[in-house]
Amino acid sequence: MSTVTKIFGSKVFDDRVMKAKLPAKIYNSLRRTIDEGVDLDIGVANAVASAMKDWAVENGATHYTHWFQPLTGITAEKHDSFISPSPDGGIIMEFSGKELIKGEPDASSFPSGGIRATFEARGYTAWDPTSYAFIKGKTLCIPTAFCSYGGEALDKKTPLLRSMEALNTQALRILRLFGNDTVKCVKTSVGPEQEYFLITKEMYDARPDIRFTGRTLFGAKPPKGQEMDDHYFGVIKPRVAEFMEDLNEELWKLGILAKTEHNEVAPAQHELAPIYTTTNIATDHNQLTMEIMQKVAIRHELVCLLHEKPFAGVNGSGKHNNWSISTDTGANLLSPGATPCENAQFLLFLCAVIKAVDDYQDLLRISVATAGNDHRLGANEAPPAVVSMFLGDELNAILEAIETDTPYVAADKTKMKLGVNVLPKFTRDTTDRNRTSPFAFTGNKFEFRMLGSSNSIACANIMLNAAVAESLKIYADRLEGTEDFETALHEMIKKTIKDHKRIIFNGNGYDDSWIKEATEQRGLLNYRTTADCMPHLLDKKNVEMLTAHKVFSNRELQSREEIMLENYCKTVIIEANTMTDMAKCSYAPAIERYASSIAQNAMFKKSLDATIPCAYEAGIVKRLSVLCDRIVNTADELESAVIKLSDAESIDEEAYMIRDTVLVKMAELRAAVDEAETITSKDFWPFPSYADMLFSVR
Repeated sequence: MSTVTKIFGSKVFDDRVMKAKLPAKIYNSLRRTIDEGVDLDIGVANAVASAMKDWAVENGATHYTHWFQPLTGITAEKHDSFISPSPDGGIIMEFSGKELIKGEPDASSFPSGGIRATFEARGYTAWDPTSYAFIKGKTLCIPTAFCSYGGEALDKKTPLLRSMEALNTQALRILRLFGNDTVKCVKTSVGPEQEYFLITKEMYDARPDIRFTGRTLFGAKPPKGQEMDDHYFGVIKPRVAEFMEDLNEELWKLGILAKTEHNEVAPAQHELAPIYTTTNIATDHNQLTMEIMQKVAIRHELVCLLHEKPFAGVNGSGKHNNWSISTDTGANLLSPGATPCENAQFLLFLCAVIKAVDDYQDLLRISVATAGNDHRLGANEAPPAVVSMFLGDELNAILEAIETDTPYVAADKTKMKLGVNVLPKFTRDTTDRNRTSPFAFTGNKFEFRMLGSSNSIACANIMLNAAVAESLKIYADRLEGTEDFETALHEMIKKTIKDHKRIIFNGNGYDDSWIKEATEQRGLLNYRTTADCMPHLLDKKNVEMLTAHKVFSNRELQSREEIMLENYCKTVIIEANTMTDMAKCSYAPAIERYASSIAQNAMFKKSLDATIPCAYEAGIVKRLSVLCDRIVNTADELESAVIKLSDAESIDEEAYMIRDTVLVKMAELRAAVDEAETITSKDFWPFPSYADMLFSVR
């Protein structure tokens, strides 16, 4: 443990380092910038830059980079060395406040959705002082926001920071109404649980579909999958344990609070969960975690798969987003308090979340929409595409008592109204955790379970923060200046429960009857694919809310709708092209070779004795021949369907064509190849099987 405490944060320019390296006046000024959003003076920036450079060089760094998160879904970095020429022909190591605060990378090849004109190649990065700088390899990484030459956000961090500020502004208004004048800042915190698969590098190198797309596009079901539930929480294999040990050490050095590790449900599937932290820092940490996972895996001759559905027929991988709201004084606003006033405040913030999730179901669904996650949602391993909330029986009963003005029966039979301290403590889960619910209350936080394993958590938290900020704004507008605050508050909470109780569902989200009830009786949305949901980003109510809180501009929203649909289309097209190539160039020839060898065996038998029965050989040859023709014909049809996508007049139309035609043909092609795999000799099959891959790590 002494080793862990020694290495933790050793590669981070964190508060401990700043306090030790900076003059007290500079440190205090920087803390005000971090904690209160006070503008950073250039003199302070110069002092911080100098200390940061000295610390980085002491720890082996030679370069620095503005580390940012463009709309590619991964991170980006351009490295510059600290060296500057000196008059004597040598060099000096320099780093200025100007270089710390702002960078000017070429933005020409990052997705912009039409925001960036062709001739405007320049982009700007701006330091996010609330997220600590860190050393990766020999490079000082400075977390930054990224915008275009015209000032529009081209990244995921900028809107995230804006959404956090929007929620902070509205939450402070609510706290002031409750007489709280001491809180200076309200922040959301997140702890994302990261699921992933590990396979051997040998298996990875032998599967072009995984190398090109991150998932298997073909593969018959293995004799054993996850039916026995023996992998979940099972003994961790030595090779995996070594990977996890190495991974933890690398993450701890970067100040990432890696906490929990275990085997997941599917063979070769695992999970890592951190302790939660402020949302923008948690976002940075999760991006780093995914990167470090893949790098550490290679050291162990393994490959870490972060795709949502790398293997059909077994559970895919998600990323549970544990979200809460807290103040700078340490109060969790989603925890009931010890006084009637605190309980009323808890109910108001709870209702704000309920209202936000109901009003903006579509935005939450959009925030997790990717081609990969479409394979996972609703597959009895993840929540359905219908957004609903789980509160548990106890809390649900309290809300029903408020709505109906009837006594709540717990320890005492008490009428629920502001001023009566009857709320039970929710500091721990008092009900079962409903893993089928997309959005579940789990004690003092909400767990948003729809995120895919490769998703940036920024997108989901942007929409969640903004939607809750809108609810709080509506509440504050109604309550500010009211003559009878207690009555107005009670009536508003009661109205929220009545108007939005349709979003609350405590039952089995996997049951088909729930989907029918949700859509037909409750009027909830069911956007099953990315193509279905993404255009609704530009619905009037969504644009008005997001622009009103200055989370996005109109132009930024239009660009994101286009970029996300482009990513969806490009992803599926790459998959389709990979399938046709594998089917025509590898699978069909292999099947033909095996059928030919069987036919030759039959002919040899007949040449020895015409009475020798060859029904087995004849049946196999006939079945394989039919399948091979179907494979080649379907591959041709898939290829033609992809070519026809060029006729689409908009990215929306192209996405619909992919949904309705390309994906259908991909499923047909896979079915034919997978059936052929079950009757073709392993000696002839060109690629490792599911059994090989899922059980390759011993």
